[in-house]
Amino acid sequence: MAENTSHSISEKEARQLSNTTKTPPQWRGASPRWLTQMIPWVPVEAGVYRVNQAIDDDFAAKCSPAQGEPLPVGTSHYETQPREHVLSSIATIVEVDARISDLFRSPMDQVKEQLTLAVEKLKEKQENELLNNKGYGLLHNCDPEMRIKPRKGAPTPDDLDELISTVWKEPAFFLAHPRTVAAFGRECTRRGVPPPTVNLFGSPFLTWRGLPIVPSDKLPIKANKSDVLLMRVGERKRGVVGLFQPGLPGEVSPSLSVRLMQINQAGAAQYLLTLYCSTAVLVHDALGILEGVKLDHYHEYA
Repeated sequence: MAENTSHSISEKEARQLSNTTKTPPQWRGASPRWLTQMIPWVPVEAGVYRVNQAIDDDFAAKCSPAQGEPLPVGTSHYETQPREHVLSSIATIVEVDARISDLFRSPMDQVKEQLTLAVEKLKEKQENELLNNKGYGLLHNCDPEMRIKPRKGAPTPDDLDELISTVWKEPAFFLAHPRTVAAFGRECTRRGVPPPTVNLFGSPFLTWRGLPIVPSDKLPIKANKSDVLLMRVGERKRGVVGLFQPGLPGEVSPSLSVRLMQINQAGAAQYLLTLYCSTAVLVHDALGILEGVKLDHYHEYA
């Protein structure tokens, strides 16, 4: 009986002569990092930003003084020891073997791809620090007078209205974990008041009272509870600002530098990546927090 032989090459053989379309390395931990895009960034000199405030005292003034009556003298006093914010550094070293970068550089440069991934991870770390750093993070720099609790646990429209009444001077946006945004959406649906959406940076955001609700997965969740932030932003409005150092050696983007350190005895090139940043709340009423909203409250619908 004759053997069944094929006159065509196999798919496996043919693939040895074909080119494969590749993507650059994809990191699944990347996020949009909306917070770093929503707050204004202020350049600082020598890595230090001093927040000067006037002391809240009685300012003497009189309405419609009588003729010949002496006018009061009004004086505004300043803090004698204002707070200074020193930029924090986020750093890492990327090491690439010279043999790897020499031989496997086409179609993608190995050094470039390694540095691209490292920069992405540094920026994720940056947003996390902007919220959670115990020194300058926003969660740790909210005035006690600006912290409120939810009425019934879940984040309701009433709770967000209360937060707006706390940060009532030109609030810019809410910031909440995506699960918190979903929990708020459920409460709105329950009450028949679905929040409208607005497009920012090419993406839709839920809004409440015209203020975008910006999601960030850097807000912590503990025991199925999280916080909602509302802030005013910008120096002109005496709000929340981000701080950066311009003009760094090896700067590839504002306050981020990449520098070749050395090629070690093993033949590996070492690159130092450094990102400097901090935040400042210029006036205490620029930031309010709705603390400890419950995320696991669901409704039964008929």
